[in-house]
Amino acid sequence: MARKPVTWYIATSEDGVIEKSRDAGTPVNLAASVGQVVDHPNPCATKWYDESAFSYFRMVKRAGEALEDTGIWPVTWPVRLWIVEPLGETGNWSPGHYPYRLLSHQIRVLEETDAHRALGAAGRDVLDIIQQRLPDQAVRWAEDWDDDPEGMRRRCRVWEKCGTRTRASGERADASASKMSHARRESAAQFWAERLARRAVDQALAGAGASEDAHSYACDRAMSLVLAVQHQARYDAYILDALRGVGLDRVPA
Repeated sequence: MARKPVTWYIATSEDGVIEKSRDAGTPVNLAASVGQVVDHPNPCATKWYDESAFSYFRMVKRAGEALEDTGIWPVTWPVRLWIVEPLGETGNWSPGHYPYRLLSHQIRVLEETDAHRALGAAGRDVLDIIQQRLPDQAVRWAEDWDDDPEGMRRRCRVWEKCGTRTRASGERADASASKMSHARRESAAQFWAERLARRAVDQALAGAGASEDAHSYACDRAMSLVLAVQHQARYDAYILDALRGVGLDRVPA
């Protein structure tokens, strides 16, 4: 049986430039190079262990890891995702530890693909939650906390440590989701989704007068919620309800 061809991905900033190449002063713009062969502007002499700012092209074969080690900071959206073909000699720091990564000094830029894939198999839904639901939800979470700080603190302790017959503890659910992200090669997707969720909360609560504890609570809820969306097709309600914070929301009197 013929082997399925491997697809390789590189993520860039919104303008199509590899961020590490920009930082090194030799910007490589993939948006301007579709269909073309691109030579590395400053290839390392010692393959593949030169850790200068930008010494080789870094690509991954799992879209959910494309946002790892991009040099894009702070985490922001949108980004762009490109399918590339490695050319010439290729390598890896350690195939056993980085089986999803490849390094080269030459690539062909094949095409741009949907950037939401970099946030995992459910990336489109993750973005929808972050952009559409979190702003309003963050305000409600913060209000819940500030209306009853001690009561919410007790609720959080119980949620974090104590599962029920139908729902895992928050601590167990978070740990399970992180392990799943690693197993599905979506660790970078999780990291970015969580930071984008925090950013959405920061923006929603800016000037809202929420306390520091309320802000922290809203961030925790947002990050757990995006994990539930990221893994919505991989878990049943036992884990998902814990990530969604079932049992945490206050019931209006």
